[in-house]
Formats: sequence, structure tokens, C-alpha cells
Amino acid sequence: MEAEVTKTDNFFDDATYWIARKIVDAQRDGGIFRLSLCGGSTPAPIYEALAAREDIDWERVLITFGDERTVPPEDEQSNYRMVKASLLDPAGVPAANVIRMCGELEPAEAAERCEGQLKKLAQIAGEEIFVHDLILLGMGDDGHTASLFPETEALKEEERWVVENFVPKFDTYRITFTYPLIKAAKEVLFLVNGAAKHEMAENVLAGKPEYPSSAIEAEKVFWLIGG
Repeated sequence: MEAEVTKTDNFFDDATYWIARKIVDAQRDGGIFRLSLCGGSTPAPIYEALAAREDIDWERVLITFGDERTVPPEDEQSNYRMVKASLLDPAGVPAANVIRMCGELEPAEAAERCEGQLKKLAQIAGEEIFVHDLILLGMGDDGHTASLFPETEALKEEERWVVENFVPKFDTYRITFTYPLIKAAKEVLFLVNGAAKHEMAENVLAGKPEYPSSAIEAEKVFWLIGG
């Protein structure tokens, strides 16, 4: 993996500034900024800080999700629920600007619905594949990212953009972006915080193939590592 790596002792402030700068700079040229969010516990404070900024025009930000659990949107495990509470509601993001993975549906249906929405937007834009301006990704202790877990079927997907992925370690399905959709992004930013993840981050950055995060490609890939 070729990536630009930044290590910081001010993880949340630096992440907030980095993401905000990308959005604001792009919005000077007009148009809609396409931003994909990651779930988990790490990004919530970042989303809260982004929502509090006054220099971002949230009416010109289209929000997607890199993955989702197969739960209703009000469930405590829902990535959407966390993002709604930390960013969407405080920032007043229009509901029409949010493409949600519907975890309350059957996994295959949820994946197809999300992919269908992205395909419609790509067709309108004259794109062969939907292009995000920025995809935010986390990294698990096992090297997974989004819901691309080690030794799961989604790792083999070469055509679909969004799929249902059975994760044996949790005995459940997840809905996830695939490598082809992530690869189409202009920029990807990995948000990795905490000393416990430093060794795994080094393994991934060294390109060890057993870790799904190692296979992430995009026009530009950045890592922000804190702790």
C-alpha cells in the first residue's frame, strides 16, 4: 500500500481539521462534496466537531456509509444512529443528502438498494462507477476495514459496489462497500487511534496480504494515526 502517513498526539483535532479542510476547499469550486463515513467508536467526536463548524455548507455534502450492521436505524449498534446523533442532526444535514444502508432489510436487499442509489447518481454524473471525494475508513484489531473482514466472501468481489457479507466471527451479515467502489475514490483517509492498533497499522502499511486493509487502493490514500 502506497500511503501518506501522519502520526499525531492531537488525533481528534487534527482529523477534524483535515476533513473540514478537504470539504471547504472543494466547496469553493461549487458542486456537491461526496463524503463516506465510517462507524465504530473512534469517529464520533470528530463528527461532533465537524457539525459545530460554521465553514461547511452541509447542504452541499452528500453522505454515504462504508458499512452497516444488520440492525434497525434506531438500534445502539447502528452506524447510522451514531452518525445521526453526532453529525446529521446537529449539523442539520438534509435527509435527501444521506444515502443510508438499510440494516433493517434483508442483507442482500439492503446492499442492492444502496448500490442502486449510487448507480443512479453515477449515471446522472456520467460516471462508470460512483466516485467519492473522500472515504473515511477505520481499521479493526484483525486488520478489517468497513465490513471487509479476513477470509470473507466480499474480499473476492470485483464487480459489485455494495454487498452483504457474512462474518463468521460474529455469526451475522454486514453490509459493506467493496474494493472496486473504494478504489474509485479520489481520496481515502484511515482514522486509527490508540497504541493498541499501532502494530496492526504497521503490518497493513507493510502490505501483509492477510489483512483486508492492506488491499485498499484509491487515487490517494492517507493515514492519520494517533495515540
